[in-house]
Amino acid sequence: MAPSFQPPYAVKVPGAVAKEGETVPLRHFKFADKLIDHPPNVYTMWDLYLNGNKIGGDSPFLGVREKVNGVAGEYVWRSHSEVRKSIENYGRGLVSLGLQRQKAIGVYSINRPEWTMTEQASYRQGFIIVALYDTLGAEAIDYIVNQTDMEFIVASADKLANITHLKGSLPSIKTVIIMDGDDLKDADKKAATDAGLAVYTFQEVEKIGEAIKEETELPKAEDIATICYTSGTTGTPKGAVITQGNCVAAIYGAAAVGDVGSFASVDHTDVYISYLPLAHVFERVAQGLHVYRGAAIGYYQGDTAKLLDDITVLKPTVFCSVPRLFNRIYDKVFAGVKAKGGLSSFLFYRAYNAKKANIDNTVHHWLWDRLVFGQIRQKLGGRLRFILSGSAPVSPDVMDFMRICFSARVFEGYGQTENMCGGCLTIEDDNTSGVVGAPFPCSEIKLVDVPDMDYLSTDKPYPRGEICIRGHSIMREYYKVPDKTAEAIDADGWLHTGDVGMFDSANRVQIIDRLKNIFKLSQGEYIAPEKIEGVYQKHELVAQAFAYGDSKQSSLVGIIVPDNDAYGPWLKSNFPKISKEESYKSDEVNKALLKALNAFGKENDLKGFEQIRAIHLTSEEFTVENDLLTPTFKLKREIARKVYSTQIDEMYAVLSNGRSFN
Repeated sequence: MAPSFQPPYAVKVPGAVAKEGETVPLRHFKFADKLIDHPPNVYTMWDLYLNGNKIGGDSPFLGVREKVNGVAGEYVWRSHSEVRKSIENYGRGLVSLGLQRQKAIGVYSINRPEWTMTEQASYRQGFIIVALYDTLGAEAIDYIVNQTDMEFIVASADKLANITHLKGSLPSIKTVIIMDGDDLKDADKKAATDAGLAVYTFQEVEKIGEAIKEETELPKAEDIATICYTSGTTGTPKGAVITQGNCVAAIYGAAAVGDVGSFASVDHTDVYISYLPLAHVFERVAQGLHVYRGAAIGYYQGDTAKLLDDITVLKPTVFCSVPRLFNRIYDKVFAGVKAKGGLSSFLFYRAYNAKKANIDNTVHHWLWDRLVFGQIRQKLGGRLRFILSGSAPVSPDVMDFMRICFSARVFEGYGQTENMCGGCLTIEDDNTSGVVGAPFPCSEIKLVDVPDMDYLSTDKPYPRGEICIRGHSIMREYYKVPDKTAEAIDADGWLHTGDVGMFDSANRVQIIDRLKNIFKLSQGEYIAPEKIEGVYQKHELVAQAFAYGDSKQSSLVGIIVPDNDAYGPWLKSNFPKISKEESYKSDEVNKALLKALNAFGKENDLKGFEQIRAIHLTSEEFTVENDLLTPTFKLKREIARKVYSTQIDEMYAVLSNGRSFN
């Protein structure tokens, strides 16, 4: 039975009265009768940090893996009390070097302790954090630095050459702080100083601040904390202006639902692994929650290929990730079970089905957790209390898989840059898959009609429409683009997300579509490609998929990246005379794989028009580095369409000539 969401989960609020020509929301929901923006005496992100610092004391706070002769070993930790001294000295050092309150400071690096310390120092001193990352491209970085009049950039040593190269088009940059001074090359430093940049190491700035005793003005809730530039898929990036109060509302919102038992509670005993890009708000909120609770944060090595090794050593209690990684774990486990066969496979499926049948009641089983799932659980360290998925929709099958195999509570969150991730969270002990739960306590949600797509707030049995969010975590504006701000936030303060949602029988929010990511085929059928890709990517032979439909065509085509581990054995078993390299151009292999995918799609309830009718196989993965993924691992559809335009045209040419690949 679906849980009944009574306060403090979700409260019905009368819909607004529509003006002439406007749509009428049937209803909207918020967490409680009064929206929460902050706990007592915590108004800024610095207040929030001080709370965690007091709780943490001399316990471990920030940890990295020590490397000996290039080999990563155990995690080495700095305590909360040690880190606080460094943060305060470092912040005063930046002030001494000329960085002023409410001025931009760029951060250009992968996740590491100095990123977090720069973030906290900026909150204390009222600086505005602006994250820079390679996938923005030189043109976008130029735009961001110039738009924010950025003078200071904190970067890892490997980024200094890039900054020096950009100096000619970025006259505002004056000072660069290098996080890892030991890795700074003399030649890079000389080139930077010759270009007119002042270069300091993190430790040098900290030393400067150590000698300064005067205290500066404390931050205010209305101070801008960060300008987060959306990576997007096309066009100029937009900077979401997020205040310190916005940040506190989102982070405390996550803490508050933990306190009342509707979400997992985080405390000082927890250990969190930081690997999702700190340039984006999902990781900033997740990490901020652990900072607030005085927990420990261990950083990955910087290579996602070694992430599972980092997790094995760290043994985190909390893991936040994105569907792309969960899909890979899902594929690997089921491929391994299939390969073993026999009694081992029989036992796995018996255990799996037994736990799934009881998933509404518990994620644990006294026998199967030890006998069958123990080794799988060790892949994520063996002591996870809960897992949180965000950034993109995750398949219900994959959600169930994570609960069953890792014997952990699995939550799904929903939010955007523009509301500091403060959208929805699924509810404790509600293991229903395919929903994103109830609003954060800092937010309220309503649905607005989308008549062109036949989504109406008056739909029966469940209302549907564009998800709109209002509350304390909503951004102030898009930086210096008032027209875009007006498009995103209406006169009543509602952020229009562009996502289409539904309120189900238990008043939970379910994401069912996306306004911009849908397209119509020639026969008039609407297609949601993310849904289709999510199905195919669950197949053991598929690592990644890109579904594309031309509005002048009646069918879909797709780009498929086979799974490295499963594809080789499948190929050897079915086509022993065809090498892996040859297989990507083999019509015979293509036809067999497409047939398998269409059968799998049918099993997973894809309609006929949702099935891909031709595929192109490629060994090149979609990555952040080749610009096919955003830093939060969303597919850049327009870029992918351009990259594979020749192959797409060829597939449609074959289909139009009456010869299908299947």
